[in-house]
Amino acid sequence: MKKALLTGFVILTFAIYSFHQRHDGSGVVIKPSSSTASQNTPATPSTATNTGSSGTSSSQSTASTAAYKDGKYTGSVADAYYGYIQVLAVISGGKLTDVQFLQHPSDRSTSIEINSQAMPYLKQEALQAQSANVNIISGATDTSQAFIQSLSSALSSAKA
Repeated sequence: MKKALLTGFVILTFAIYSFHQRHDGSGVVIKPSSSTASQNTPATPSTATNTGSSGTSSSQSTASTAAYKDGKYTGSVADAYYGYIQVLAVISGGKLTDVQFLQHPSDRSTSIEINSQAMPYLKQEALQAQSANVNIISGATDTSQAFIQSLSSALSSAKA
């Protein structure tokens, strides 16, 4: 009888804890950035936009291998389950030179911990691959998939 009560208590405690973690702080907290326009409506994907120049680089070595048009391209907003991810791809010399996170889940301590570890790896892999073809990070699957979706959107707008 004691075992049954203890088992029931453990299951009930786990269920309550899971419900609390899933529903606690369900609002999206957006990391302050220099461009805060239209970030108050993360459920509506933004269109990728080019805010840079459309000219090609004058350097012969990069002009022949340039995969992208120079500029800054904003990716679509992608759902990462506990929040939204949106990236800005910076293209210089026809190559992906920087990836900035405009939005990422940061309203729960778990999200902060996961993203603080995953985001640098995702950025590094994207810069090395020069594409959104990056590995999914174990423990940050939703963040990884949303990153890939948003970066793919940005890079598709940057195609030369």
